[in-house]
Amino acid sequence: MTAEPTTARSSRWPAPPQDGYTVDDLFTLPDLPPHTELIDGSLVCASPQRDFHSTMIDLLMTGLRSTAPPEVRVRREMTVVLDRRNAPEPDVSVVRTEAITGLDVTRYQAADVLLAVEVVSPDSEARDREAKPHKYATAGIPHFWLVETTGTDRHPVVRVYELDPVTKAYALTGIHHDRLKTGVPFPVDVDISAEALAAL
Repeated sequence: MTAEPTTARSSRWPAPPQDGYTVDDLFTLPDLPPHTELIDGSLVCASPQRDFHSTMIDLLMTGLRSTAPPEVRVRREMTVVLDRRNAPEPDVSVVRTEAITGLDVTRYQAADVLLAVEVVSPDSEARDREAKPHKYATAGIPHFWLVETTGTDRHPVVRVYELDPVTKAYALTGIHHDRLKTGVPFPVDVDISAEALAAL
């Protein structure tokens, strides 16, 4: 017996449901690429990371963990369930310690997240700057940071936002170029200069 040949029309991906995918689909569909997100019922696959993206996440992870109080934990690239049709994967999240129930945890609920951080990539600019902040705010995540590069030397800049309980939208509370210093969600002081990034 011989195997059927693979044709150009065959695909290992299922046809999307008429109303889009759900969080349950995200965690049960076989063979999804790593770091697949669910945005408005659509599966979004991540492109290969650039060095800035990876090292900036490392820089923030180290800085946040150095001052994080015992009641929170800092995690990278973990799914956060916002609602039935949205489960993005922030580059960095600060979550309540009690939400971590074991090493096999694959997702956190929005109510357990105090801070979501997105490091902008060329393939995800609109999602990182517009769609995700709106969705994080709607889900009640109190703090959001947007990280990107600026200037001809492409040095890091971190924009810090806090949820306004009246408007249910994020308000900009600071723009940080060389040092990220803020008191929320806990006291943070991180060297985010180009030199600190290059040293990693």
